[in-house]
Amino acid sequence: MFSHLREDIACVFQRDPAARSRWEVLTCYPGLHALSFHRLAHWFWGRGLRWLARLISHLTRWLTGIEIHPGATIGRRVFIDHGMGVVIGETAEIGDDCTLYHGVTLGGTSWNKGKRHPTLERGVVIGAGAKVLGPIIIREGAKVGSNAVVVREVPVGATAVGIPARIIEPGREAARQEKAENLGFSAYAVSRSEDDPLSQAIHGLLDHAVETDRRIAVLLSHLERCGVPLDDEMATADQFDPKYLSKIVD
Repeated sequence: MFSHLREDIACVFQRDPAARSRWEVLTCYPGLHALSFHRLAHWFWGRGLRWLARLISHLTRWLTGIEIHPGATIGRRVFIDHGMGVVIGETAEIGDDCTLYHGVTLGGTSWNKGKRHPTLERGVVIGAGAKVLGPIIIREGAKVGSNAVVVREVPVGATAVGIPARIIEPGREAARQEKAENLGFSAYAVSRSEDDPLSQAIHGLLDHAVETDRRIAVLLSHLERCGVPLDDEMATADQFDPKYLSKIVD
């Protein structure tokens, strides 16, 4: 128990720059309190003392604003930041080194018994207000954006954003950022809001530019493999005019 507590305090310092001392973390962090009481409730739950486990969970909710069902399985070094409004269902499973922000719900989508809540693998980050619903798996290192509603699996290292959530594959956001910087502005200045049509349009243009560059690179690669000589001028995307195409034909 004390080894878990030491790890929990250490992970707060790693993920919250506002933490100043161990005493402050131990006395003033509701996420830490909720996890500590949950381990006690989960111990009773596993030994068949279900009412006592639920009572501890209920009192913890009253004290911290965080509701964790005693049947939920939570790994090591999990950090619940702020925590108010967090709800974690009975069959939820949270892996090591995960981070949950306030207002997160790990909920179910049916009244059937059995596995009905999400599973978070190692290193998952769930943004404030996000809802992850159903017996789905959020794979290792994945991220869920604030206020997203996730109802399907998120692949390893991917990001889920929006309502309903769409998946941004690893590397796509980096390619978008690089293209934006090449065009003279930073994509960080663009809102990620799914409700903003201007943001959607700009992101669509950036994604189209990235895909166009990829296709041109594939085309040039095929031409080279076919033995077509390509000089420096022909290797640039904006030089494909009739005079250069006639060189290829000849």
